Amino acid sequence: MSAESPTILHVERAESGVATLTLDRPKVNAMSPDLIGALQDAVDQLAADPDVRAILIKGANGRYCAGADIEVMSDHTRETYRAMRREVDVEDALERCGKPVVVAIERWALGGGAELALACDVRIMGRGAQFGFPEVDLGLFPGAGGTQRLTRLVGVSRAFWLLATGHRLTAEEALADGIATEVVDDDRVVERAAEIAEQLAAGPTVAIGLIKELVYDCWGRPLAAGLDAEGEAVFRVLESDDLREGFAAFHEKREPRFTGR
Repeated sequence: MSAESPTILHVERAESGVATLTLDRPKVNAMSPDLIGALQDAVDQLAADPDVRAILIKGANGRYCAGADIEVMSDHTRETYRAMRREVDVEDALERCGKPVVVAIERWALGGGAELALACDVRIMGRGAQFGFPEVDLGLFPGAGGTQRLTRLVGVSRAFWLLATGHRLTAEEALADGIATEVVDDDRVVERAAEIAEQLAAGPTVAIGLIKELVYDCWGRPLAAGLDAEGEAVFRVLESDDLREGFAAFHEKREPRFTGR
């Protein structure tokens, strides 16, 4: 990894249990092999840290991510494209992470930025933001999970149209398609995303992690297989301190104080 890495991704941990990852590659926080590598290292560390109970991803300077760095992608070699496709590993790590992941989308989530956002659990968009996959204008297609995650989210016909035309969705269109979780005023995107991350971090981390695992891993599987996995997860949640705290708080008529254990 190059000397660029320490400055292109900032990691901040809060006492609330929220860890914030800030993409910082001026001017548009574009993806590069260094940024992808830094993201992979950070997500692996945060996933293994019991004190981290939610992850917030955002971009620096009021911008989320405009996609892959065109200068990097202009090197049409297998080596370069293989290095860029390591973003798939970051996305897989985010989905398998037992903590909820919230992304704040300011200005735009395009190409690789959109693919990264699709691997997050909650997507907060500004009203003036755009979401899309413009790769087709370069003779490309989204090769870091976009063809797969978008299809699972919006359906075959809609995904084909968006990918094949490069149409950029407005925030309201993204909300209607189920891509955006919530749309807020442009100056409140990070604030609202942080509020949601704080809310989720204060919840029962074990139960939320199991919900995430069941929703992602069982999607598309036969119902019987999903129900079997759900049944096994019920017994796993029985071992958590948060379950005992939740029931104690209910009986004592107070707010639960979950610890994430």
